[in-house]
Amino acid sequence: MEKTTESTVRMKKVQKKVGAVLKRVQKEIKQQTNRGGKKIEKWKAKDRVMLSTKDLVFKERPAKN
Repeated sequence: MEKTTESTVRMKKVQKKVGAVLKRVQKEIKQQTNRGGKKIEKWKAKDRVMLSTKDLVFKERPAKN
């Protein structure tokens, strides 16, 4: 059970970081699009978005089953 708890805590931290990044990116997109007069997409809680794991660093690699 300890690993499950650690994993849950780690995922919650990742979710917080991702949320902060999404807010920052949304602000940047808004600034860029306001220059061109385009409408922007607003993200709300529970919206589904595609994220890249390219720049994420994991200390432990998940086991391949």
